[in-house]
Amino acid sequence: MNLVSFNVFRTLGFPDTTVLKPGDIFSHKDLLAGADWVLFPEYWQLNALVYGLNCRVFPSEASYRIGHNKVEMTRAFEVVAPAHTPWTMIEANTPESQDHIWDMMTLPFVAKLPKASMGEGVWLIESTQDWREYCAKTDVLYAQEYLPIDRDARVVVVGDKVVAAYWRMQSEQGFYNNVSKGGAIDTSPVPAVVTDLALRLAQDLGVNHAGFDIALVGQHPFVLEFNRLFGNHGVDSKKLRDAILAYLTANTEPEDNDPEGPQPLWPVAV
Repeated sequence: MNLVSFNVFRTLGFPDTTVLKPGDIFSHKDLLAGADWVLFPEYWQLNALVYGLNCRVFPSEASYRIGHNKVEMTRAFEVVAPAHTPWTMIEANTPESQDHIWDMMTLPFVAKLPKASMGEGVWLIESTQDWREYCAKTDVLYAQEYLPIDRDARVVVVGDKVVAAYWRMQSEQGFYNNVSKGGAIDTSPVPAVVTDLALRLAQDLGVNHAGFDIALVGQHPFVLEFNRLFGNHGVDSKKLRDAILAYLTANTEPEDNDPEGPQPLWPVAV
């Protein structure tokens, strides 16, 4: 395979891989157009690569489009897995919408910014003061029911395979399960009902590289979000690399040495 990467850290050890800086997209168009795969481009490069140069990118375009915004992500979840999506209200930030959501939601509830990661941009709303502070920080209101959990599961999916699955335990300060916010990793087994949901969501949405965050309430799983680029905590880097390379290899079209295809057999005149 002929690979081009825009992220040296996520493609360490990948064979036959040329690493470029994001700005090099404009000076290496022929190289990019001839690559079997372009790996881990930045979001702003996506349209130019996919539509301008007809590149095949990894992660998939769906992984980028859906994973870029919590609003779009939640709407996608609500379509393909409504029973596994926490009740969520999404509205433009107007005084009327602020009052409407406040009246509809039961305290406590969760509020999020559309674009944030690693636990940033997430609030536990317990009072009108909390709600007012959140509303002052966003153009789009995103309010979600609070789930009574002390952990969630991170399920790392590449293609149609689960590469890793582990629990993220709530931090000492409460509420947050993100390792970046003080949460801890627990490698106890994650039940199949959780990993199966992650695989189904990935398949239904065309997401081929993601860390899904799924909460278990009783025996019922709820998907919270996925991250196209996830942390390496709890993930064997070699296993992840091997899974990506196996996926790329399996989905690379073999070279066609005879573009006209097999020739018909014509009868020979005697």
